Amino acid sequence: MSGSKRASTNAHQTDIGVTPTDLTLPVALFSTGWQTALHRPPKITVHAQEIAGTRPGVVSLDLRGKPLKVSRFVFASDPSTTADFMGEWGGHKSASPPRRKKRDRTKPATRITPPAHTIKLEERLWYLLQPSLEELLSEASLRLPFDPFPYQIAGIAFLFPRYAAVLADEMGLGKTMQAITALRLLLHAAQLRRVLLICPKPLVTNWQREFSVWAPEIPLNVISGNAQQRAWKWNHPQAVLTIANYELVQRDHALLHDTPHPYDLVLLDEAQRIKNRKGATASAVRAIPRIRSWALTGTPVENSIEDLVGIFEFVAPGQLDDQMRATQMAKRVSDYVLRRTKDQVLTDLPPKLVRNAVIDLTPSQRESYRKAEEEGTVRLSQMGAHANVTHVFELILRLKQICNFDPLTDESAKADHLCAKLEEIAASGKKAIIFSQYVVTLEKLFTRLSGIGAVQYHGKVRPRIREQVLHQFCEDPSTHVILMSYGAGSVGLNLQVAEYVFLFDRWWNPAVEDQAINRAHRIGVAGPVTVTRFLAQATIEERIDEILEQKREIFESIFSPQGSGPKNMGLSQQEIFGLFSLHSPQGPISGAA
Repeated sequence: MSGSKRASTNAHQTDIGVTPTDLTLPVALFSTGWQTALHRPPKITVHAQEIAGTRPGVVSLDLRGKPLKVSRFVFASDPSTTADFMGEWGGHKSASPPRRKKRDRTKPATRITPPAHTIKLEERLWYLLQPSLEELLSEASLRLPFDPFPYQIAGIAFLFPRYAAVLADEMGLGKTMQAITALRLLLHAAQLRRVLLICPKPLVTNWQREFSVWAPEIPLNVISGNAQQRAWKWNHPQAVLTIANYELVQRDHALLHDTPHPYDLVLLDEAQRIKNRKGATASAVRAIPRIRSWALTGTPVENSIEDLVGIFEFVAPGQLDDQMRATQMAKRVSDYVLRRTKDQVLTDLPPKLVRNAVIDLTPSQRESYRKAEEEGTVRLSQMGAHANVTHVFELILRLKQICNFDPLTDESAKADHLCAKLEEIAASGKKAIIFSQYVVTLEKLFTRLSGIGAVQYHGKVRPRIREQVLHQFCEDPSTHVILMSYGAGSVGLNLQVAEYVFLFDRWWNPAVEDQAINRAHRIGVAGPVTVTRFLAQATIEERIDEILEQKREIFESIFSPQGSGPKNMGLSQQEIFGLFSLHSPQGPISGAA
């Protein structure tokens, strides 16, 4: 130490020499046999030894400790991706943080369960560690104007974690509200940035109204206008939720397919519009770049199970095949489809009373019907193998229109019966909906009902005044009747003010009739809904009704474990020819009529 100190002290005077020393030690490896011994399996010998003596006693000990205290949390989101709707669109934000509304602890909590096909641990944890939906919706920024029903909360929990989902609740159970609330939660959680909602053209204003009620903070970008205006809206850089109808999606498919960024969610309303897989509309919708695919429909199967396959080509391509058995198909869709009926979830909903009013035609109608049926049947018989479904439909159309109004005298036994019922309904201050397949029938009825207070809603009514018609029917106490076509009024409308529904003529498919009936029989209806289905006695209408009634079980054939039932809910070619005891090109018909 002293030498070092002197060296450091006189470093400027004396240089110290350092001689390196080689400290390398020779090492030799030798074999011990341990490596081989460690890899050799041990030799075990087992000897049984009987224990002599008294049987030992057993003492039970409670080894459980204190219950673990669990803290629940939500993963923090990136502030740069948080959906600040109000800031982006010039809204006003409150300076003070919103207060949370206390949840009623007596009510059960609804947990968000990840789908069965979710594999990533991070995604499963994200959903499992979320607070209950009731707690999320109790936040002031997410508060709802009305308390949802428990089944609606379950529907929101079903949609929230899924990238592919079909909400197939029966009409009138609030699919719109469930979808809006689910995507609202995802937007606030920064899981969505761009959403595209596609719906039928008449329902665009209805969706705008529903968003103003259930999610007023979400800005809407409605596609409309000429080609240049639509192109600007499609490419709007700050559009959070875009609403477009099916026709414009098909027309502007090139703009949609060339978008630089996929939509985070594409939501289809009345998804049965894409049931035809080969159609231009279905092709345009399927080609939209997207991450999540949701579909809303009250009738996932309208005519055959191929309808459901068509919807799944958008939701989860390749998941279904129309060659599958019903039981196999039901198993495949179980994690993607949620369907509830009113009987299952709304036990306190006022009843729906359905009755058939069998009407005898007037003498002039009967004579016109007889002549038309004889002439048409003879003509089809003479055509032989050249007769096709189109020729038969022409005859059916003519006969059904005669059942409504006689083409020579304009007499109508149905109209006489209907007017008598409507006068009584109007006198009691009630409201009624009348459905018909034909606009000409609705126009004739409108002329007869001018003194009662009636409005029309069908394809000839201009779209821009349809909303005024609905408002007048719902709000004007002097307007008691709305005349609607099945095509324009069977989907997406809320007409709970009506307590009576009349089906003036029958549609080919009972699923479409059910849609029409549920315009009135839905959440919010005050009393029972009486449905009257007119049937002209001893006519084509009775024969069609007999066949269609046998096919109402098709939903159970898909959405029940048994999976047994008809695959076609409409009329097959053999059944159409059999209505007149004719032979179809494929062979004779037995018992169809």
